[in-house]
Amino acid sequence: MPQHITVLDYNPEWPLKYEQEKEKISAILKGNCITIYHIGSTSVPGLAAKPIIDIMAVVRSLEQVDIVSGDFSSIGYEYLGEFGIAGRRYLRKGGDERTHQIHIFHADDWNNIGRHLAFRDYMRTHKKERDEYAQIKKILAQNFPYDIDRYCEGKEDFVRRMEEQALSQYDGTWDKLYIAARKVQYERKSSHLLEVGSVSVALLTEKGDICVGVCMDATCSLRMCAERNAIANMITNGENQIVKIVVVMSDGKVGMPCRTCQKFFMQLDKDAGKIEILCDYATKKVIQLGKLFQDW
Repeated sequence: MPQHITVLDYNPEWPLKYEQEKEKISAILKGNCITIYHIGSTSVPGLAAKPIIDIMAVVRSLEQVDIVSGDFSSIGYEYLGEFGIAGRRYLRKGGDERTHQIHIFHADDWNNIGRHLAFRDYMRTHKKERDEYAQIKKILAQNFPYDIDRYCEGKEDFVRRMEEQALSQYDGTWDKLYIAARKVQYERKSSHLLEVGSVSVALLTEKGDICVGVCMDATCSLRMCAERNAIANMITNGENQIVKIVVVMSDGKVGMPCRTCQKFFMQLDKDAGKIEILCDYATKKVIQLGKLFQDW
């Protein structure tokens, strides 16, 4: 039987359903998982949508995803490989009455990652376009309730136009930095006296490069903060000015640089007070370093 297409008004339970599924996906991907996002129409408050939870996972290795593909069947998913998009792993759940879709990309595949985040964020902040999109989808669902191809074709021009507008306005710098930091954040086995990789940092330089670093802790009490490791990387490569910085703690959440490193930042150059520090990834809350040193 063909897929049944229904478009419903926004349901505040959709984000809750995403969170529930996110936990299951994380449990399967384990350390290979860098981050998981709620994307698609159900991730946009106020937007009518097919009641299908779209999820995007970003991973270190697609090959490792293939290895655990069978585990997804245990939570109800069909594993369909690339399914028309090179470099993607696509999974769906619910059969003809589909409930969830997963799109998995490698951390370096910014074109695909960025376009999904850009479209989502644009729809969240542009009510006129959001209402127009909802109306298009409702009409198409009424006209083609069992013809997914005609439904998709009917909204293709609008989606392509909105995606172009979204990408032209989207600044994905914080997302790039977070993913870059998470990509290098994993435990390294060196010796039983050294712990490496639990905290990671990514910083954006004045020239637009991204430098990363991880923490190193030794039993002799000598330690290298991830912040200073990233700065050493930057200076080694001939730069000395930071524009933005993201610190990722061991639980994957963004944290503040330690106070010693904050003071180190302030000594890098005369404009160091303008360095932006990400305080919260979900809300993109930012503080300038100078605000932490009013009397520097």
